[in-house]
Amino acid sequence: MGEASRTAEKDEGGRDVSSRFFPLRAQGLAEVLRVSLEQERALRRPFLWLVVVAGAGVVLYFSAEREPSLALCLCALAAFAVIAALTRRHGRSHALFLALAFLAGGFASGAWRTARVAAPIIPRVGIGELTGFVEEVDLRRAGARFILRVASAEGLPDDVAPARVRLTTRGDPNFSAGDFIALKARLMPPARAALPGGYDFARDAFFARIGGVGNALGRIETMSPPEPAPLSLRFFARVDRMRNALAMRVYRIIEGDAGAIAAAMVTGKRDLLSEDAKNLIRRAGIFHIITISGVQMTLVAGIFFVGFRRLLAMSQTLALNYPIKKWAAALAIFGAILYDIGTGSRVGTERALVMTLIMLVAVLFDRPSLSMRNLALAALIIIAFEPEALLGASFQLSFAAVAALIAVYEWRGEYLAKRRIDDRAPQTWWGAFRETIAERLLHGPGAAIFATLCATSATASFMANDFHELSPYVLIGNPLTLAIIEFFAVPCALLGAALYPLGLDGFVWRYLKMGIDLVTYLAGLIASAPGASLPVKAFAPWAILFLSLAVLSLVLWRTWAWRALAIPLALIGLMGATGGAPFDLAVPATGESAALHLPSGQLALMGQKPNAFAAEQWLRADGDARPSADAKNGVGCDDAGCVAKAIDGRFVALIAERGAFFEDCARAAVVVTPLYAPAGCAAPIVIDRRKLSETGAVALRFKADGVEWTTARAVDEDRPWSPAPRERRKPTFAAPLSDEERSAEDARAMEPLE
Repeated sequence: MGEASRTAEKDEGGRDVSSRFFPLRAQGLAEVLRVSLEQERALRRPFLWLVVVAGAGVVLYFSAEREPSLALCLCALAAFAVIAALTRRHGRSHALFLALAFLAGGFASGAWRTARVAAPIIPRVGIGELTGFVEEVDLRRAGARFILRVASAEGLPDDVAPARVRLTTRGDPNFSAGDFIALKARLMPPARAALPGGYDFARDAFFARIGGVGNALGRIETMSPPEPAPLSLRFFARVDRMRNALAMRVYRIIEGDAGAIAAAMVTGKRDLLSEDAKNLIRRAGIFHIITISGVQMTLVAGIFFVGFRRLLAMSQTLALNYPIKKWAAALAIFGAILYDIGTGSRVGTERALVMTLIMLVAVLFDRPSLSMRNLALAALIIIAFEPEALLGASFQLSFAAVAALIAVYEWRGEYLAKRRIDDRAPQTWWGAFRETIAERLLHGPGAAIFATLCATSATASFMANDFHELSPYVLIGNPLTLAIIEFFAVPCALLGAALYPLGLDGFVWRYLKMGIDLVTYLAGLIASAPGASLPVKAFAPWAILFLSLAVLSLVLWRTWAWRALAIPLALIGLMGATGGAPFDLAVPATGESAALHLPSGQLALMGQKPNAFAAEQWLRADGDARPSADAKNGVGCDDAGCVAKAIDGRFVALIAERGAFFEDCARAAVVVTPLYAPAGCAAPIVIDRRKLSETGAVALRFKADGVEWTTARAVDEDRPWSPAPRERRKPTFAAPLSDEERSAEDARAMEPLE
């Protein structure tokens, strides 16, 4: 049989081209690539790249400076799809137009999604009277945060009534999800990115239909609604009340940060966790322990599947005469959906659910459940219905990790199949060494370590790009996470939730506490180890693109000739990832603070009270692990503003009061202010309210031949989550304002940017 197989693996010219492990035995690079591509086609791998092309269409959509026409997008999709169907007998033309159809599909999906969720966004800060239904409440140790579906709004700027708002209250809430309330609230627009290319909360808030964020003022009254709440709101509100009750039950029994971690693992409610505990588990590389992710979803589905199958197998009649495996898969699908709903059905959990359901449905149709095609179908569904998820860390990390694990699984199957065909002992020392290494990596404890290493490597570039840090001890942290989830969190969540209505769940949470105490103790050891968290500077904008393609080349291709493309792609990406300091001066869209590199090279924060989130973003992007409280030395501040010397010696002034313009405009090389700078300001560079309304956050690099600008907004950008600025009159020295005009202008100047 081995000889027949070896004969069949030769082409018509008698050349040996069958080995996927050593394709360079073929003569010539072009021949290697041609033969390898034929093998990829036989394995139907090009389909996977069509999903990547659809994702590229989504990225192109979000890169557009103006909102594309949905009708034109749909027409382009239909045209390319029809041409692809007409050219299906012409290989290259069909492949080209099929790729264009998927590209247009991803682009159109973004436009369609934007049109579906479009809702008003308040233009500036304001105080208004709101009424509406409470959709969700996240309890904190002091106060709560909640989502309000707005029924009416009075007093807000420009009479804008957002669809939903996210509010916080300092006291314990006297309401719960599903209640109709009336309150006064101070609202502001969702925050824009603090750094070009950084996290943009305004975009995420737009797709969540959140048109404002702020604080509740005064008393919150519960009242009868003018009309009944929609059925879906009543259902999910009831689920949220049950989650909060269970979270508080767990928290009260276990107490402290251990109780907060347990509540997060069981219900997905994370607001009870302290910042110290979050930093601890983040430094240990196990932050995903408090998120309901693909690991939990897979384990829950697996418990349901195995449990139901064994329960059904107890009946000999059922086991011998009926497809109990498919029945178990169907029941596991139902159980996974219930688990998703019970943990809040957040975006990350929904993506994990989609991946799990596709794998279980594959069992129903006698298809391989763990395959790259199933993962690609899950990604395609998300691209079709939630395309904005592709830009988030959750999607990138979860799909990269699962893809790497499936690639290892495929390689293992390929290796074992090859061993069955050719069972001869290796004839050379290199062959024996290779076989020994493969055995260690694919069997026993080495297999788990190897799979963890591959998954960690696949997600490393996304971790560094999104969070600007890497954990060298992740190979310890990840198995620790899996152990606590597998033996404590998931079983306790299922059993405790079942026993909670009976009041018999106390021992379950005490058992869970033992596991959490163990994991937090080990996490403390990991976090305190030297180099537990390595800061990483911000990447060049194009670096993550090449690093992503490198990861995709490794996990999607099956032949080593095409996998080798990952090497040059990774090298190009690493060049962009190590390009040096991303900025010398960073200014957020509000202009109320700034980050500046001093002559010493360290980053310093300017402003009386720099925004904590923005300060963290700047320090992380600069690869600086210091807390923001330690990054204020070297800056002189008073009530009128701050002054500091930049890395190249020029002076930078941050002006907070209008009276400081006359002096600082004359001596500073760069003026930053949240106000409208007068037209007579003589500073070479003026970054004022008008400028920031056009550019959003800016980052400057000072060079010998000038200044390099990077802006968060493109020129003339006008997107629903980043609308074009409105024109406002700019004051000048030459034409002073009257007292009434100055008072009105100062009041408007202190409003946050639109």
